[in-house]
Amino acid sequence: MPNRLQHETSPYLRQHSDNPVDWYPWGEEALARAKKEDKPILLSVGYSACHWCHVMAHESFEDPETARRMNEWFVNIKVDREERPDLDQIYQGVVMLLGRGGGWPLTVFLQPDLRPFFGGTYFPKTDRYGMPGFGRLLEALHRSWEGQRKEVEAQAREFQHGLEHIAVHGLDAPPSALAAEDLVRAAERLEREVDRVHGGFGTAPKFPNPSNVQMVLRAWRRSRKEPLRLAVALTLERMARGGVYDQLGGGFHRYSVDERWLVPHFEKMLYDNAQLLALYSEAWLAGLEPRALWKKTVEETAEYVRREMTSPEGGFYAAQDADSEGEEGKFFVWTEQEVGARLPEEQARLIALAFNVTKEGTFEHGASVLEAKKDLKELAARMGKGEAEVQRTLDEARAALFRAREERVKPGRDDKVLAGWNGLMVRGLAVAGRAFGRADWVEMAKRAADFVLAKMWSGGRLLRSHQDGKGKIDAFIEDYGDVASGLVALYQATFEPRYLEAAVAVADKALELFWVEERQAYLTAPRGQQDLVVGAFAVHDNAFPSGASTLTEAQVALAALTGEARFLDAAEKYLKRLRDEMVQQPFGFGHLWLAADAYLDGAGSLVITGEDPAAAELVAAANRAYAPTVALSRLPRGEVPAVLQHAAEGRETVAGAAAYLCRRFTCERPLQSPAEVESRLLASP
Repeated sequence: MPNRLQHETSPYLRQHSDNPVDWYPWGEEALARAKKEDKPILLSVGYSACHWCHVMAHESFEDPETARRMNEWFVNIKVDREERPDLDQIYQGVVMLLGRGGGWPLTVFLQPDLRPFFGGTYFPKTDRYGMPGFGRLLEALHRSWEGQRKEVEAQAREFQHGLEHIAVHGLDAPPSALAAEDLVRAAERLEREVDRVHGGFGTAPKFPNPSNVQMVLRAWRRSRKEPLRLAVALTLERMARGGVYDQLGGGFHRYSVDERWLVPHFEKMLYDNAQLLALYSEAWLAGLEPRALWKKTVEETAEYVRREMTSPEGGFYAAQDADSEGEEGKFFVWTEQEVGARLPEEQARLIALAFNVTKEGTFEHGASVLEAKKDLKELAARMGKGEAEVQRTLDEARAALFRAREERVKPGRDDKVLAGWNGLMVRGLAVAGRAFGRADWVEMAKRAADFVLAKMWSGGRLLRSHQDGKGKIDAFIEDYGDVASGLVALYQATFEPRYLEAAVAVADKALELFWVEERQAYLTAPRGQQDLVVGAFAVHDNAFPSGASTLTEAQVALAALTGEARFLDAAEKYLKRLRDEMVQQPFGFGHLWLAADAYLDGAGSLVITGEDPAAAELVAAANRAYAPTVALSRLPRGEVPAVLQHAAEGRETVAGAAAYLCRRFTCERPLQSPAEVESRLLASP
């Protein structure tokens, strides 16, 4: 019989609705039962696209004997970490305190008072990989709970102290002022960690880390130090040519299990692709080579998002699974025989050459993950044909292979709309739309922003998730920061004041709900939330930016666009609080460094006035320039909206169109030609 999870909207929770485990969603019913029956809580946290979550489910949660032990000895709670990132952040600390790497599935055992006493990630069904079997672990913890309660309580106290320390980690240093050279030095520290052969940071497994790569690019803009440029270009090229990028359908997979970006974990996450859209667009604007590859990557990724990740109402879905038909990557990989069966001989040979499809395969069961190892010149030489002809044949073959792939069973899709992740994608599409002059991408961003504002923002509060026509869960700092950042970027792509007004409202509400003056930092969950064992602060970036980072980025831009100094004051306070930690541990603060970059440039703005077509030409010139720290605004003729009143003050009367470059709320002389605008934006601040 289906368990309680059948009534949940989360696809991850519903994936477990037919388990013989008596699962509860996180909530008062489960927590009250644990207290009433004095039973420990088995907390299992994961997400719908997580491969190892599926493995543990098949091995243990679908096994009747394992389920019997779980049901008899524990109150079992399933949490979708995408719905409750605050719970996930706190209890990942248990694994950290045990000296292990975090990850999913997260498996933590709690006392009824929510204090943890043991935890880990994936546990195999039987003893394997140096880990105890899950059934044996359950039995041992049950015996401890029944016969060694004092020891369990002592362990819970130790974990409580450890989690309290982790919750405020990074907030101990006194405030200090940031300088431009801090950004360059921090980027140089990151550059030393870059793989000189394959790009990316460190070795396997290898993650894109887009904010950190973007921060290194920003430092190159300031310093023109060649190693920084080379590190960014190498990383972006190897990712875009590797198997971590979907060479047929566009979009990036979550990460690569090897150091050369070949074999990914095949899930695709909205937040990765959102950040990578912005990163590759900045690389294009910065003039890094190969620019044609950056353009292709952005175009194909935006098309993937439109095709696979956009709801009929315009919101963006959360994730696409790694598995289809019970096998990881089955949808994406190809054997030589499959390619040959679908394509004429010459096209099949070209595809094999272009994407390294071999008889032995590069994945499992003789299948190959497609990777673009050879450039067009090399392919033409190998095929004995001209480059133009080879490119045409390759385009035709790719299209045919993509059509064939569309006939396969697609991976599952997590169709919930998360406010924060939508904010990140709105930002990515707005940045890309400006960089490449793509009004259709900006329109995608508008539809998503309109959906979030209509369905998930009401009464001055933001909701975290929307699915099956319902909004649920009060939003977290991640959502407020990401949505504010996305709306600021969208205003600069559309000049529609309503997006700027909404960004102001969201940013102001975030300060009210999450800012703790004594710590000069932001809580992860709204102040006063009752079901948390500790009050955790949002400090470090992970796979996606900390909400405090994106909110600070939005605040700097809001100061520039509205002329309101209070936004810059708020950003400055937080940046000063984190300055020492940012310099010493730059890897955990990539996106906050992007906010710092704009702050250090004096919250620059370019305000354009006048009538088209002259004003439109000035906007186009601004969009062509790599000036990521300058916020773009356009004042309408006639009545100026209230949100732009401060920014509009003090403009001298100029015939025709003009652009005013302002920093620290002081403006330079007006610029009136596109060449002047582009030249001045590219010059050092």
